[in-house]
Amino acid sequence: MRTILYSLLPPTRLAVLIALALPGVMQNACAEEYFNPALLEVGNPSMKGVDLSSFARGAQVPGNYRVEVVVNDQTVDSREIEFKSVATAEGDHSLQPCLSLGLLQSYGVKTDLFPELNKDRECVNFAAIPHASADFIFGAQKLLLSFPQAALTSQARGYVAPEMWDEGINALLLNYSISGDNTWGRNSMTNNSHSQYANLRPGINIGPWRLRNYITWRRDTDGKAQWDTVYTYAQRNIVPLKSQLTLGDSSSPSDVFDSIPFRGGQLASDDEMLPDSQKGYAPVVRGIARTSAQVVIRQNGYIIYQSYVAPGAFEITDMYPTGGAGDLSVSVKEADGSVHDFVVPYASVPVLQREGRLKYSLTGGQYRPSDSEVEKRPLMQGTAIYGLPKGFTLYGGIQASSPYQSYAMGVGKNMGEFGALSVDVTQARSKPETISQTSGQAWRVRYSKNFTDTGTNFSATSYRYSTAGYYGMQEVLDADSENASLLDHRRNRAEVTLNQTLGPAFGSLTGSAIREAYWNADKTMSSYSVSYNNAWNGITWGLSYTYSNNASADGNGGDKTYDKDQILALNISIPLDRFLSNTWASYSLNTSKKGNTTHTVGLSGTALQENALSWSVQQGYGNDGSGHTGNLSADYHGTYGEVTGGYSSDENMQRMNYGLNGGVLVHANGVTLAQPFGETIALIKAPGASGVGVTGQTGVKTDFRGYTVASNVSPYRKNSLSLDTETLPDDVELQLTTQTVIPTRGAVVRAKYIANVGTRVLMTLTRENGQLVPFGATVTFATDPHSGGFIVGDQGQVYLTGLENSGELLARWGMEANEQCRVNYVLHKAEADSGVVLSNEICK
Repeated sequence: MRTILYSLLPPTRLAVLIALALPGVMQNACAEEYFNPALLEVGNPSMKGVDLSSFARGAQVPGNYRVEVVVNDQTVDSREIEFKSVATAEGDHSLQPCLSLGLLQSYGVKTDLFPELNKDRECVNFAAIPHASADFIFGAQKLLLSFPQAALTSQARGYVAPEMWDEGINALLLNYSISGDNTWGRNSMTNNSHSQYANLRPGINIGPWRLRNYITWRRDTDGKAQWDTVYTYAQRNIVPLKSQLTLGDSSSPSDVFDSIPFRGGQLASDDEMLPDSQKGYAPVVRGIARTSAQVVIRQNGYIIYQSYVAPGAFEITDMYPTGGAGDLSVSVKEADGSVHDFVVPYASVPVLQREGRLKYSLTGGQYRPSDSEVEKRPLMQGTAIYGLPKGFTLYGGIQASSPYQSYAMGVGKNMGEFGALSVDVTQARSKPETISQTSGQAWRVRYSKNFTDTGTNFSATSYRYSTAGYYGMQEVLDADSENASLLDHRRNRAEVTLNQTLGPAFGSLTGSAIREAYWNADKTMSSYSVSYNNAWNGITWGLSYTYSNNASADGNGGDKTYDKDQILALNISIPLDRFLSNTWASYSLNTSKKGNTTHTVGLSGTALQENALSWSVQQGYGNDGSGHTGNLSADYHGTYGEVTGGYSSDENMQRMNYGLNGGVLVHANGVTLAQPFGETIALIKAPGASGVGVTGQTGVKTDFRGYTVASNVSPYRKNSLSLDTETLPDDVELQLTTQTVIPTRGAVVRAKYIANVGTRVLMTLTRENGQLVPFGATVTFATDPHSGGFIVGDQGQVYLTGLENSGELLARWGMEANEQCRVNYVLHKAEADSGVVLSNEICK
């Protein structure tokens, strides 16, 4: 804000003013505060006749002001609004907002009940709504709107009117992630190798349309390179239906049927369009690495994530969305070449919906297999979930393809203190290529319960295929592949997860279990894990146990199959703030039933401004042939991207890995390089303000032009984006430091900040007759007299920002010609570089 009051009253005069003004203030305390301008003349005759009427009782000059809009004590908007001077019943004037009919509708006002609202086409007539009022609190830059409850529509908490959603600007986007490693063998058991991996996620935004692509590239030691396309699709929101229209490659929803990758079209409900109070998950991959390992995650046969982890327990939470659900196949490749595989399921919750809420999906196209040998057969799917009264939810769907048809029907019930339960049955008829026609049924039960009093969160999902003739659609469509087998399809599957809080001093307990049995095969797949975590005075520790009977390994010493394995892990982290700030010491122990045990000690921490650099040093010892191990890693989040690197070694090899991640945004104002983008982003535009940080975004700063990208914005929600004023250059001041954006899904919204770039000056203004420019006068740039002004304080002093080295100013304290003057100033370069410049100027 450029309107700044700079007033320093001498102590003697200030005491007199307080003494004289206090009785008047007390007298009017129950009505309104009033300051008599005549008091300014005490000891200062030059102020006689000063016109301060525009500031009486908080009134201000009419014009455009950016304000926070509050409707019945609830903040609903932040925008620039025009305010006009309106005569009151008492004969005074006050500023009233000029609001359109559509804007009132977006705030939930039932405008159709008040025809006289639109009497003035430019501004609504507030008098048309009985007992409605608008109060502009200038000091806080807030517009308080008050309406009777009958004039407002019933809205849920967190509701944001669709009229306020921003489709964003037209832009080209590119997310990129490049990684690789070089491995050198130390003996004949380990060969030299190297590999590179990259994924590119280009996109185009045009109006409400989002075009997205996801391609990956991988090259191994033999020099073989492979390109894969994970998806290509166009998407837009359909606001009246609270839905998303997707054309291209995607995956069907998994709430009724298992998710199926397809190429075609889909119209499906988008829960994000609902307020938080009306909507109901993304998997977290946890595992344990015995050595410095490579982690590869696949979904529906596609590699969607690849990274490197240090020995010990790891947690991956930063996977990019792939547009669908489904189990994740995780491969942990150890330094000795062995590979440990496990499956991470989506933990489904009951599909309950609020009463009257319809959630649906319509999908059509062809099957999109990861195996090129599989025929791309046409398919269709439709699902519907509807909330009924008394806590019931009815849901069902249909799937169809040339060799497969299935129908599903289910019901869910909110049982209050007994939790939530859903039960459904699917009838399927299949005609696979390799066997005769068959049919069968599958029953599914899902249960969830939060025990608030005991801090327990329990959920269980149980699948049981009741007949041997039941197959899922993807099983049948994949039967064309030579590697596919329908003989050992699943008979039953059970999933259980449990989270228990033990209290502030006793930590928390987490457990999970997965078990599958198969028809026509004497085998099961099961995985059980339990972990305990606690903290005390900054010291954190955890103990975990994992049992798995589907682990396998393929080392250089020959093919091996680990049908069963058990792993015990202990992790301790201790802060070292007393010795080294932002530094932690750690110890981990990992041991398995096979006799593999590793001990690791390390140091880790953060450094640089806003902790942009993360680093880690580890040293360990293992008895599984790796002997002594070492690991170094660093991750730097910078203005133009993210750089990662690491080095690891053991008795058999040395490995160096590296990575570069970032985003490129092309828009109407140029090209902006930034850290990797999220799905929905905001373009920070503050021309001239370079190197300014964004609050809550590690390492994110405006580039040399004053642009950057903020990624942690939520679609259909109010997002407040603030610039860190502590990182502002000395010659830059912002009129506003916080902007609110409400993007649609996938949008690139612009958050514009106006920066006053130039010198800061404390200027004393003296008129040609020797008198000071009066208190309360407004000073503006002569080239833009209608812009916001600076207010002259006592002794003719005014604080100015954004001044060039030379220019002309206009000072005005009344409407007459002799109540204004102009200042031509010149600042020397040495003064301009000294911070706040003190200057005395003649106003002619």
